Amino acid sequence: MAKFQIPSIPPTTNKTIRFPNDVVEGVEQAIQGKECTFSAFVIAAVRMALDSLDETETTENV
Repeated sequence: MAKFQIPSIPPTTNKTIRFPNDVVEGVEQAIQGKECTFSAFVIAAVRMALDSLDETETTENV
């Protein structure tokens, strides 16, 4: 059985960015009624985009 470890909160940096109104509305609509914050949605989307870029660069270098 795996030993329980208390999770740590990763360090964060506060950034102020501007989103087009339609993007804000789209995100808010997508997370409505779900247990997800705007920030969590954006972080997940950016991570997915970064992973996609990594995959594209790996494929192009083959």
